[in-house]
Amino acid sequence: MERTEASGFPDIPPPPAAPPRAFRSIDLRVDKRLLWVGGAAYPLENIARVHTYVLMPKRWEATRLFLKRLAVILSVAFALTILGGITGIASQDTASTLIMWVWLGSSAALILCAVEWLQVLSSPPLSVLAVETSGQPMAVVTSEDPRRLDELVGSIVYAIEHPDTELRVSVDRLMVNPKNYYFGDNVNMYGGTGNVGVGHS
Repeated sequence: MERTEASGFPDIPPPPAAPPRAFRSIDLRVDKRLLWVGGAAYPLENIARVHTYVLMPKRWEATRLFLKRLAVILSVAFALTILGGITGIASQDTASTLIMWVWLGSSAALILCAVEWLQVLSSPPLSVLAVETSGQPMAVVTSEDPRRLDELVGSIVYAIEHPDTELRVSVDRLMVNPKNYYFGDNVNMYGGTGNVGVGHS
């Protein structure tokens, strides 16, 4: 190990840089009477409500959908198996091959349905901050600390009431599949994966 001439102590490499959070974080700022959520701008005078709430996964709906799919897949598989048995009397090899492919396809479909169902069941409740405007658009962001979201509500309301206020914070993108959560009737989300960006869900 090399030693520095000045101190005589070994050179210690700098600590590794923290992993980048750019893929998770998003800027929320107030500037010149505009609320910016990433690249989306919302005029403060058009904001009708700012609030926090908990997004709950659609576990019951996902379970019902899985059971319906299970019933359909098994019904089709049994029907094709019976049909293959009846029509395959003259050729047992053809009937066996058909039945084998029917159950392979059914098994693959069941696995895909089960994976989708388990994804919803394992989705955690999420605390979010929602900014609603007088029209349909709505911005939704999240944070690991729900108290921070409550503080942001107060900061945004203060900025609405005090035109000269400026604010800049970093929050987290909402990286969830909107089909797995209750969002209300009409929601626009900014940022995240598996969602609809700034369009309607």
